[in-house]
Amino acid sequence: MDYIKNIVTGIWHLMQGMYITMLNMIRPKVTEQYPENRGKVFPHERMRGLLVMPHNADNQHKCTACGICALNCPNGTIQVISKKETDEETGKEKKVLDRYMYDLGSCTFCSLCTISCPQNAIEWSTNFEHATFTRPKLDEQLNREGSTLMKKVK
Repeated sequence: MDYIKNIVTGIWHLMQGMYITMLNMIRPKVTEQYPENRGKVFPHERMRGLLVMPHNADNQHKCTACGICALNCPNGTIQVISKKETDEETGKEKKVLDRYMYDLGSCTFCSLCTISCPQNAIEWSTNFEHATFTRPKLDEQLNREGSTLMKKVK
């Protein structure tokens, strides 16, 4: 008697599983076929994908090389490398951005750097394709070659 009860229970559970499978086969699909439909995937505008430093048409940026973003970064993802130059107008030495290095491989996307930047010189883009075969390809220089500090509008 117990043997027949186990067989009937097993068949009943098998039929329940097949019923659920059949329901899922006829439902409309919602899965995005990402690599094939690359142009149709639009991430949310507030997504933190990649840290960027916007430049204008004259290759100028807003970063004053103060280093607050590097100080607030919890794991040292950002390095602000500056150099001293003399100002032509005043003749005083001032700190100028030489290289702004960003290590995407160790970034936790906490956004402490963008929140603490007094000039809003860095921001998040929605670029989410970061796959590489080697780790050094994740190190990026955010400021462009030959870029200068944007002049303040009075």
